[in-house]
Amino acid sequence: MGEGFRHTTVLLNEAIDGLVVDPAGTYVDGTFGRGGHSRLLLARLAPTGRLFAFDKDPEAIAAATTGEGAINDPRFTICHASFAQMRDELAARGVQHVDGVLLDLGVSSPQIDDPARGFSFRFDGPLDMRMDPTRGESAAEFLARADERLIAQVVRDYGEERFASPISKAIVARRESGSPLRTTAELAQLLARTVKSREPGQDPATRTFQALRIFVNAELEELEQGLSAALALLAPAGRLAVISFHSLEDRIVKTFIAHESREEIDRRAPFAPPTRELRLKPLARIKPSEGEIAANPRSRSAVLRVAERLGGDT
Repeated sequence: MGEGFRHTTVLLNEAIDGLVVDPAGTYVDGTFGRGGHSRLLLARLAPTGRLFAFDKDPEAIAAATTGEGAINDPRFTICHASFAQMRDELAARGVQHVDGVLLDLGVSSPQIDDPARGFSFRFDGPLDMRMDPTRGESAAEFLARADERLIAQVVRDYGEERFASPISKAIVARRESGSPLRTTAELAQLLARTVKSREPGQDPATRTFQALRIFVNAELEELEQGLSAALALLAPAGRLAVISFHSLEDRIVKTFIAHESREEIDRRAPFAPPTRELRLKPLARIKPSEGEIAANPRSRSAVLRVAERLGGDT
């Protein structure tokens, strides 16, 4: 499934403009999706350039390798793996350094718009939410086994939901009644009854669905691992470009770049050389234009951060 679902790539030109410093270099698209960034990247690369794309979703891998949209380019390699594993995956292919890493975080439009994937409260489907449906625990399976405390923690920490406690109580009460949540519509209806107030224009299910998706896919943990892997891979003057869609992601990216753009001094020996040199230089923070937001409202919350690798140590 997924072939009939349209995806509009967010901050397409801005991301590639910020990423490509050497058209003959080697690049990573850590989140292939439906290939919008990868296709423009290939168009910018010289014949000797290389692009390695990653995605956990089997449907994204299929979009890259089969059908009319397949990318038949000797410079391109697609890897069915998380971008958190990029360092090991590239090492296995003889690649130790790259000139740019792009991460376009979150869930893609084909995933959201396909009811069978269970990402959206707008459609009724199985309560799954896994980026890779062949691995790991679905959202329904998590809610069927987790205790009230853990559910509340996930909803509060990953959804920033102030009604996390009553939501977890309602989920467990329903489960104990002999009717565990199995579909997105069942969860959305429960949330509509439980969340008594909400920001104007926001569905009561928004924050909880976000929280479960992030937790089930370990998105924040993988982001931290992926940023570290990208830093280790980047050659001097290489670029890191990350597109975030909510504050939890962007906070991690912002903090990572800020930390790596500061020297560390040993306070016990303040006049000694820094114990860690600068490794990144922040270059840009870019938001979508008014025109892009009007054409694609899902881009409204996007933030692109670009940084440059300094020095030669890895």
